[in-house]
Amino acid sequence: MADTPDPPLLIVGTGAMACLFGARLSPFTPVAMLGTWPEGLTALRADGIRLEEDGVTRTAPVRATSNPAECSGARYALVLVKSWQTARAARQLQECLAADGVVLTLQNGHVHRERLEQALGPERVAQGVTTCGVTLLGPAHARLGGEGLTHFAPHPRLAPLIDLFRQAGFVVEEVRDVEGLAWGKVVVNAAINPITALLRVPNGELLSPARSGAWRLAAEAAAEAAAVARSRGVRLPFNATEAYVADVARKTAANRSSMLQDVERGRPTEIDAICGAIVDEGERMGVAAPINRVLWDLVRSLAPQPDGDGR
Repeated sequence: MADTPDPPLLIVGTGAMACLFGARLSPFTPVAMLGTWPEGLTALRADGIRLEEDGVTRTAPVRATSNPAECSGARYALVLVKSWQTARAARQLQECLAADGVVLTLQNGHVHRERLEQALGPERVAQGVTTCGVTLLGPAHARLGGEGLTHFAPHPRLAPLIDLFRQAGFVVEEVRDVEGLAWGKVVVNAAINPITALLRVPNGELLSPARSGAWRLAAEAAAEAAAVARSRGVRLPFNATEAYVADVARKTAANRSSMLQDVERGRPTEIDAICGAIVDEGERMGVAAPINRVLWDLVRSLAPQPDGDGR
């Protein structure tokens, strides 16, 4: 087995997904978490991460900071911030990441790798996709909402990190066509996230007969996103789009989408990187996406917009 990473493993972010990965990985390597959320940092420093899985809550100690200088020399980093925080994360990582280090982005959307590569260089950036579902219950307190798969694009520096993921119980797989998987997640997110945020319901509620109209909109949003992806030559990991989205909603029925959680917390959402990106790319490719445009406009009206520093 490859050597484990030198401590600490750096996680950029302090939200739900960052807590899931931090809690699971911390028994196998020291973890440092870099963030800007004051309440989250305070809770992490006081009590570590509290993660609920299968009705059991466990606590994981981590080091938490808002100062990139305290994370200098990191050889491995996970980027788990919201899409609108990517530019700020890239600037921080310029200060943190070792010359021979590598960053793995597991964010929603499909343009983050390029933004990180511009700041750090392509040899120091790897892309992945995860379908794990997790709900943030409070600062540094998260609950797993659905076990999923985590896929990685091949990268020569990732082997130790992949070994750590396996030790921590993540189901991981290396795939060459990670863009297809990333776009597949965009399709699912476009269908589920904005409508659950607008209706304030968990994922599975979209499949209720009482929500047939909402499901129709979700299916149409997914179909538009899939059409945009295919116009780019992307090979999606499914053929029957609506059935695939329904299966994800069913498997994550109890999960509250990340967009819903953001709206409930009064935080900016990732709608620009999901429905907004679909609309923009559709216009570039000559593919209309009117449902995604409406969802984009509606969700933007629910939450504040991020400032220029990604806070």
